[in-house]
Amino acid sequence: MATAPQLNPAIPETRPPSPFYGEEHEAFRNTVRRFVDREIMPHVDQWDEAEEFPRELYRKASAAGLMQLGFPEEYGGVPTDPFFGIIKSEELARHGSGGVNASLNSHTIGSPPIAALGPEWMKRELLPQILAGEKISALAITEPSGGSDVANLRTTARREGDEYVVNGQKMFITSGVRADYYTVAVRTGGPGASGVSLLMIERDRPGFGRTKLRKMGWWASDTAQLFFDDVRVPVRNLIGTENKGFIGIMLNFNQERLGMAAGAYGYAKVCLDEAIAYARERHTFGKPLIANQVVRHRLVDMAMRINAVKSTLELLAWRVGQGEKPVAEIAMLKNLATTTMEYCANEAMQVLGGAGYLRGSKVERIYRETKVMSIGGGSLEIMKDLAARQMGL
Repeated sequence: MATAPQLNPAIPETRPPSPFYGEEHEAFRNTVRRFVDREIMPHVDQWDEAEEFPRELYRKASAAGLMQLGFPEEYGGVPTDPFFGIIKSEELARHGSGGVNASLNSHTIGSPPIAALGPEWMKRELLPQILAGEKISALAITEPSGGSDVANLRTTARREGDEYVVNGQKMFITSGVRADYYTVAVRTGGPGASGVSLLMIERDRPGFGRTKLRKMGWWASDTAQLFFDDVRVPVRNLIGTENKGFIGIMLNFNQERLGMAAGAYGYAKVCLDEAIAYARERHTFGKPLIANQVVRHRLVDMAMRINAVKSTLELLAWRVGQGEKPVAEIAMLKNLATTTMEYCANEAMQVLGGAGYLRGSKVERIYRETKVMSIGGGSLEIMKDLAARQMGL
């Protein structure tokens, strides 16, 4: 099958020997690239305008080996090092729709608490379905009143016999409308982090409502506000220990932020590739746009920042693979990567001019989606404060 034409990127696709990537990594890269070219590229503009993509894409992604990364083998997963995740994020960014990627990968934030802390029945019944692309998993933590203040969430779960009665709301939940299983943070105890628990709540429970949200970007992502009105949930649906759910929330933050940084790196690289291709093809005043020094300098500045993100990303991924937890460095990486994405989208838009402003352009779509990357997973300000605390400042 023919692959998409290359855009002469500043970061070569033919890679020299790397201390981080081996033959298995490159084989996986080729698999993800073929999947993107075949299953996403031809449809992504249509899906973005429709503000949804077919549910069948989850099964196809699983068949290509994209859904299983990092989950235990006994539940249908494929344990891997962090570089497989970086490759997946980079290659999925090539189609330019953060909305498709966000919903397609919502299980990477919804399911890790189940895999790490869930009861055995939940792992054996739910994880194989999710990793096969048959069911959709979502994480529900953020609330209308709280944002990043997770420790002070207000959604309550009151114990009544062998059930919890859940009341409250969640906001900005990816895969919020059509998910089958929701990992929900609730308050079962007193104030603060020590009173938070995690519950798995199925979509069809009475009193559980969802409203789709319309957004500036990530159009193809199913994002919703959730409503719990006396929703009864069996105690067996508790993930981990009661009032110890904050641990489950924290477990995945490093991996989520590393993944977001990898995605931001991929989108920034797309912006550079698109800008280079356009500058070579577009002629003004009798010469190609790229013949102008000011344009070449823009492109070099973009490449410089992208290379800085790539180097930091790969080093931190290696450290995580060695068992380290470089919390401060990952927080700073997320900020570096998302601000680089924002910078490159802006510079690419300036190079493309009116062509970049038209719907259907990857640069136009990425330009609209820069802000959500610097908000989701912890805002720029939250990341700076977290890094400062970790550094003892």
